[in-house]
Amino acid sequence: MATRTKSAKDRPSYRCTECGWTTAKWLGRCPECQAWGTVEEYGAPAVRTTAAGRVSAAALPIGQVDARQATARSTGVDELDRVLGGGLVPGAVVLLAGEPGVGKSTLLLDVAAKAAREEHRTLYVTGEESASQVRLRADRINALNDHLYLAAETDLSAVLGHLDAVKPSLLVLDSVQTVASPEIDGAPGGMAQVREVAGALIRASKERGMATLLVGHVTKDGAIAGPRLLEHLVDVVLSFEGDRHARLRLVRGVKNRYGATDEVGCFELHDEGITGLADPSGLFLTRRDEPVPGTCLTVTLEGRRPLVAEVQALTVDSQIPSPRRTTSGLETSRVSMMLAVLEQRGRISALGKRDIYSATVGGVKLSEPAADLAIALALASAASDTPLPKNLVAIGEVGLAGEVRRVTGVQRRLAEAHRLGFTHALVPSDPGKVPAGMKVTEVADMGDALRVLPRGRRTEAPRGEEERR
Repeated sequence: MATRTKSAKDRPSYRCTECGWTTAKWLGRCPECQAWGTVEEYGAPAVRTTAAGRVSAAALPIGQVDARQATARSTGVDELDRVLGGGLVPGAVVLLAGEPGVGKSTLLLDVAAKAAREEHRTLYVTGEESASQVRLRADRINALNDHLYLAAETDLSAVLGHLDAVKPSLLVLDSVQTVASPEIDGAPGGMAQVREVAGALIRASKERGMATLLVGHVTKDGAIAGPRLLEHLVDVVLSFEGDRHARLRLVRGVKNRYGATDEVGCFELHDEGITGLADPSGLFLTRRDEPVPGTCLTVTLEGRRPLVAEVQALTVDSQIPSPRRTTSGLETSRVSMMLAVLEQRGRISALGKRDIYSATVGGVKLSEPAADLAIALALASAASDTPLPKNLVAIGEVGLAGEVRRVTGVQRRLAEAHRLGFTHALVPSDPGKVPAGMKVTEVADMGDALRVLPRGRRTEAPRGEEERR
């Protein structure tokens, strides 16, 4: 009660000078005595200022600051080092977020085991599983190390006690939403609890020079759960993506104070654990001896990494008044745009009354405009039942007027396609330096691009339509 009284006195309030009536906000007329202009403020809190205090360390010219203390140390996983910018910096706090079952715990347990050494101990704290469950996973993925310590805790004070006992160089907490402080009201995972747990671990990491990996949950929309302040407090934010029905997993840098945010790490999830993929393009291609109608290859950029991907399309006679439009791994809106461009600019009228299915191979998702030309050629090839030339890749953005626009990184895309053995490429004008031995055809619009199909079949009506006529 005393606290409430003191708090009420500290808040500014207003009082009528005629009758003494009080209120929490100013009024022009006192409702008690009906007098005008008699309500005045009183009891306003005193203005408090913070006095200068003792500094922890003297300010130095930036050129005299020792940068060796911020040297990154490898995690033992090359693909994760690529995204982090070389490895983990002492005192850095990394937040890794992803959907349930995508492989976050498997990846970090593997990192914890590979980073553990005699002079660099690792502490793995799990708040979602028991220690025996984590041990079973470690046996399965071969993540056993004498310098890897394991604890199952959900109390923040107990976690800090383990830090004093083990003195690790790397802390892995799985997950930050399951740990709570007894001094803060609220359930674990709430805004107040997440803010307190993250703040305490960040302070401990900076004081000890200990790198920290935090696992974060995501909402149903894919955003990181908890207060937005959590992303501002940590040094690095990583997003772990992947279709749970596919083997491919991608780690993207969303925020990185120690490196670039346009790097992507590729991993393959399998029964024995998770492994990095230095050359993941093989997952996105179908190996065949002869070309098949409705397929086209393109080169997409995931961050700064070029990846060769395959787009497939299939058209069949529709049995319903409204033909189906089904996509997998492609944006439905962009596929619909390419269908409209082909019908209006490419003079392919057979697409409007047919069911159309389009997809990518290997679970990759293509969202950048550079895949437009490959999508359009795959649809045109499927409509005419004519395969595209073998070893052909198509790169370019297609506008509604039918023009093929330039995209970024054309030279890197062509170099990756040439490295994998592709000999012919369709690109927008002015592609820059072309790899030796590779035939590059510049196309200005969809009319130029469709010339790669046999002329007699480009506008041919689909089988069955002539019979109906």
